[in-house]
Amino acid sequence: TLWNLSSHDSVKMEIVDQGLNALANEVIVPHSGWERGGSGGEESCKPRHLEWETSLTNTAGCLRNVSSERSEARRKLRECSGLVDSLMYIVQSQINRKDVDNKLVENCVCLLRNLSYQVHREVPGCERYIEAAPVNQGPTSANKGGCFGSRKGKDEWFSKGKKDGDDGSADAYDFPKRTTPAKGYELLFQPEVVLVYTSLLKESKNPSVLEAAAGALQNLCAGRWTFARYIRAMVRLEKGLPIVTELLAHNNDRVVRAMSGALRNLAIDSRNRDLLGVHALPNLVAVLPEGQSQSRRNLSEETIVSVLSTLAEVLGNNLEAVKKLRASTGIERLVLISKDGNRSDREVRGAGQVLQLIWAHKELRRPLEKDGWKKSDFMVNPNPSTTTINGPSTRANGTYEDSTTPLLDKGEKRDVIPLNDIGPDAYSTLDQKERRHTLEETTDTLPTNS
Repeated sequence: TLWNLSSHDSVKMEIVDQGLNALANEVIVPHSGWERGGSGGEESCKPRHLEWETSLTNTAGCLRNVSSERSEARRKLRECSGLVDSLMYIVQSQINRKDVDNKLVENCVCLLRNLSYQVHREVPGCERYIEAAPVNQGPTSANKGGCFGSRKGKDEWFSKGKKDGDDGSADAYDFPKRTTPAKGYELLFQPEVVLVYTSLLKESKNPSVLEAAAGALQNLCAGRWTFARYIRAMVRLEKGLPIVTELLAHNNDRVVRAMSGALRNLAIDSRNRDLLGVHALPNLVAVLPEGQSQSRRNLSEETIVSVLSTLAEVLGNNLEAVKKLRASTGIERLVLISKDGNRSDREVRGAGQVLQLIWAHKELRRPLEKDGWKKSDFMVNPNPSTTTINGPSTRANGTYEDSTTPLLDKGEKRDVIPLNDIGPDAYSTLDQKERRHTLEETTDTLPTNS
């Protein structure tokens, strides 16, 4: 009943104010299997939450809904004693049991994703970790492929350039040592949480779980603060970049959009950006429509715009990445979008932004002209009254977008964020179906029992 009620906006805060402590203290915390002060060693004990799985699923579904209400709701959920610890424990125990596609995991991960939204602005003491300017976050050479080197078969192309004897240790990252274990809301943004989300991306077949895990990573990589920098580096070290990149080929529109959004924020890290510029560009290009008709996967406008924005972030001022795009069918597909009268203004503007980044490299203009392209192909401005699209000096390499683009139901409309208005904290979202001026979604209501 509470899960169904929580899908109604007008009662969400009332459920938080009057029901949160009972839902957490009477259901989730005691029956999750997590113990206060415990070591958290799941392998050594029976996962006690299983006998309470239905109750936990319903409760997590209710909290998932109310977590999309507003920042005050998220604050109370984050600071509810034992709640985040228990949610993490449930998800980790399900990963250990290789049972990650059920509704309990989905609700827990979607709730964690919502609680990860705007953490760089909303958690206590966040101002101490704000970084005033973009930091050079690692070597810029894309030749070292150590962080991709352990994957085999169709993924071997990720390890090109790996020198003999290179075990990837040169790509190590100096994370600060904690004096006390993280607990509560701090667990949301510790570098170790990357292992949870990358495990879900590898193991899950549930599109909602995949989407939520990628959305959580993008939320955590957003914002100009220290922990976002750590998370971006940890995803690379845990070989998460190829995992997210491969999921761009998924047949679910929302999953593709979530992966694109995660890659966009991961590319803020210069090391990630160079690796993605070498290895992920073909996957991003493959998402774009290749003919006058819609893409064969019939991807939404939101997803196409997201991929175009990610391409702009990955390309930046990187000449080698632009050459990689030229060697693929990237320019053809971008020009097709820009000249397709059926495309939205946002899609045309997004394609134009990427084409302008390409044309900005003067050393490529003669080769491009030899390919048969004209300057006019790269100068796209569908609406002269709009603000000029940001060039590489102001847009790429150092923007800090938040989270993933919003999730939509069919026929639902939203107030769009124009691509050229993307700023330091644009594209902030939660997990769920958005409502008019919010960037939020709620879960489906629980079926009533007959």
